Amino acid sequence: METTADISKRTLVLTRRLNAPRELVFAAWTDPKHLVRWWGPKDFTLPHCEQDFRVGGAYRFCMRAPDCSDHWVRGEYTHIDPPRRLVFTWLREDNEGDIWCDTVVCITLKEQGGATLLTLEQTTFATVAHCEEHAVGWGECLDRLVRFTEQHGSSTSPL
Repeated sequence: METTADISKRTLVLTRRLNAPRELVFAAWTDPKHLVRWWGPKDFTLPHCEQDFRVGGAYRFCMRAPDCSDHWVRGEYTHIDPPRRLVFTWLREDNEGDIWCDTVVCITLKEQGGATLLTLEQTTFATVAHCEEHAVGWGECLDRLVRFTEQHGSSTSPL
C-alpha cells in the first residue's frame, strides 16, 4: 500500500495491488450489491446506496459508523471507461445537508501480471485537515476492497 498527500496541492493519492482481474475490481465499484459489502472505513456499514451508474448519473451513500453516526456523501459520475477508469465528484454533507467537502475522485485500474493496480486520486481539498481525514478513511475503505475481491474470486467473471 502507498499513500501520499501533497499538502501544497491538497491532493490525496493512494494505491493498492489487488489479486484480482481489473474487470472484477471495476464490477466491485459499479454495482450497489457489491458496494454495500466493502464500502466505507473499517467497521462502517453502508445502509443507503443509491447509484445511477452512467456519465451524468448521480450517487448518494450513507456510511454508518460503529457509534451509529451517519456520514453522507453524494456526487456525479463524470467519466466512465470500463474497466480502466472511473471519475466522480465527491460532496460530503453534514447533518443539515450542507456540503463541507467538494472534491473530485479518479479511480484508475491497470493490469499487472494477473492482478490489478488501483490508484485513487482525490483533488482539491479545501483544507489540509480534510485531506488527512480522507487519507485515513479511503485507506481503510481500499483495504476492505482488497479483502472483498480476494474473498470473492479471481476469475474474470463478474462477482
